Amino acid sequence: MNDSNFHWDAAAFFERLTARNRLAKAHEYRFARVSSLEGFHEALGTMHSSKAFVAVSDESQGGLDIENTPHTRRVKTIFLARRHPVADVKARERMLEGMRELFRQFMTVLCLEKIRLEENSIFIDPRISFTEIDRYFFTGCACAFFQIAVDTYTDLTYNPDEWESE
Repeated sequence: MNDSNFHWDAAAFFERLTARNRLAKAHEYRFARVSSLEGFHEALGTMHSSKAFVAVSDESQGGLDIENTPHTRRVKTIFLARRHPVADVKARERMLEGMRELFRQFMTVLCLEKIRLEENSIFIDPRISFTEIDRYFFTGCACAFFQIAVDTYTDLTYNPDEWESE
């Protein structure tokens, strides 16, 4: 699978958003790069020095579609977390409401980014769901995530120079 045409850096994009967003600044979100859900869980353990964070996984799911226009799909996961007092269900709901709003604000910029990327034949799937993680995932911390699927053209032209003769 050749990814040479894939040029969108989701981590850098969300790092910039986290640094520039007023809501993220007001609630002291910091940015982190993690590896998978396990990496996110490990990062939560460092929250004694941080109230909240946006974390982008450096791993991505992927696949290749060979129908119609061949393209490679990469799915990036973005995690959100915010501390709250343990066993305070109302505080947890307030934290989740804030994360839903941060997600909405991030999507307003992603809509603009989507247009820019399409000019370079990079396509963001318009279906982006927001998932709240079970309250027992990490005590005293509201967590959620969303995933962004990005498609890029993949050249599947057969090249005999890549093969040895039989």
